[in-house]
Amino acid sequence: MTLTEQSFQESPPPPSEVAKADMDVSGGKEKAVHLSTARTGVLVPKQRATGRLIMHSMAMFGREFCYAVEAAFVTPVLLSVGLPKNLYSLVWLISPILGFVLQPVVGSASDHCACSWGRRRPYILGLGIIMLVGMALYLNGDEMITAFIGERDKQRTWAIVITMLGVVLFDFAADFIDGPIKAYLFDVCSHQDKEKGLHYHALFTGLGGALGYLTGAVDWGETVLGYTLMSEFQVIFLLSALVFLICLIVHLRSIPEVPLRYDNEETKLLLEVTEPYKYSSIEEIKNGYLSHTDLNATSKPKKGADTSCTEAQRRMTLKSLLKTLLSMPSHYRYLCVSHLFGWMAFLSNMLFFTDFMGQVVYQGSPYASHNSTLYHTYRRGVEVGCWGLCINAIASSAYSYLQKVLLPYTGLKGLYFIGYLLFGLGTGLIGLFPNVYFTLVLCSLFGVMSSTLYTVPFQLIAEYHKEEEDLNLQQKEQGMEHGRGKGIDCAALTCMVQLAQIILGVGLGLLVSVAGSAVTVISASMVALIGCCFVAFCVRYVR
Repeated sequence: MTLTEQSFQESPPPPSEVAKADMDVSGGKEKAVHLSTARTGVLVPKQRATGRLIMHSMAMFGREFCYAVEAAFVTPVLLSVGLPKNLYSLVWLISPILGFVLQPVVGSASDHCACSWGRRRPYILGLGIIMLVGMALYLNGDEMITAFIGERDKQRTWAIVITMLGVVLFDFAADFIDGPIKAYLFDVCSHQDKEKGLHYHALFTGLGGALGYLTGAVDWGETVLGYTLMSEFQVIFLLSALVFLICLIVHLRSIPEVPLRYDNEETKLLLEVTEPYKYSSIEEIKNGYLSHTDLNATSKPKKGADTSCTEAQRRMTLKSLLKTLLSMPSHYRYLCVSHLFGWMAFLSNMLFFTDFMGQVVYQGSPYASHNSTLYHTYRRGVEVGCWGLCINAIASSAYSYLQKVLLPYTGLKGLYFIGYLLFGLGTGLIGLFPNVYFTLVLCSLFGVMSSTLYTVPFQLIAEYHKEEEDLNLQQKEQGMEHGRGKGIDCAALTCMVQLAQIILGVGLGLLVSVAGSAVTVISASMVALIGCCFVAFCVRYVR
């Protein structure tokens, strides 16, 4: 991006006059900021307090809490409304397909969002609302339809439609929201705070998942809330919605964003905050001076100028999106491939883990009569599997803290390699020796993988961006845009989660129907060990 003289309302005064004006108007602190800006060419985000980073991480707590509730209740809900078996795969495939196609578009759109509230927070708020709507539909859809439709046949049909819509909306928004949250962290934090923030994200992700699984394990039908409301599902929705809303509000109020301003359709100016409600352009910073007159001038758009993304800009963004993704440097693409291997391994184990516990470890059968011993044994295995998932979530939180201790000794490469290796070995041993207590102990290794996937790849993205910014400064090209923003890079990385779901939804279900649930942990182990080699030899590490 080249900034032209037409981008400004008036020509800047000579540097000597600016210096004189600064002596008269500014205090020592403000001059120090100006001098620092002149030396570096950019305004580095200030160090954030630990409390602010924890507030920022609350969104991950709320999201993972709701995810755990969905994992515990979505199958019983779908079964209770009478969803045909041939529609199960459709429910699980619609959301990841939409996510894989649209998530880069959302990432690119957030990079160019000109909302005065910030670039990421409007998208986070919108996706959070969609999550709540989806959760309301799939947990309360049956009661909603019963209240409005009297005919039994129509009730069943519409209950299935509403429940499926709720599951798709929830998964869609919950998967999408991760990208803007990570990009928001990268925008407002220094490089050191990005690492701390990602560790807090992983910590609160694990805590939210653990609390969500424990909430699902409680028999709410026997509580006061259960007697007051119509069903256990309504109690779960009330608690989940309350937790998520509180976490979302805290997150949105954690750290203010710098808004992006547009000058006209052809030229986009990224304006950085120097004083409250005053902005200066990159070109002025690059030239090494700031003027209070220019700050006021540039904070106001030209008469007739469009300060939002025009329709032409949006069309151009969508048209160039695929080209942008394909033109990513090779080390970004390799990182995406390694992330794909990791999520394929993790999800192939997690999606079928409770079924594996019921059928393989406990030797029960989900197809037996509901009054039979085999079926009750299977249900017992599923319950123990839920406790295993809770152990996974707790271990994920604990390991996210341990990562900070290990990082100086192992580096990002060591953390990445250890996560994949331990998960691959653990799932392989579970498949070979399906013992109850042995399996529960090894569930802690799932948490190691979970914490790794939530932190290390995004830390590498932050390292890559820092390297590019430093290179631009050395070459005195900080006014140039390298064609991608943090939003689209985070979106490309999180797209691998959807792609993994699509691959597993198409292939692993067929494999399980042919070879049984035992194949899931074996395939997870093999994919993790392949990813381990890819992490060691193909992914590029800055330090």
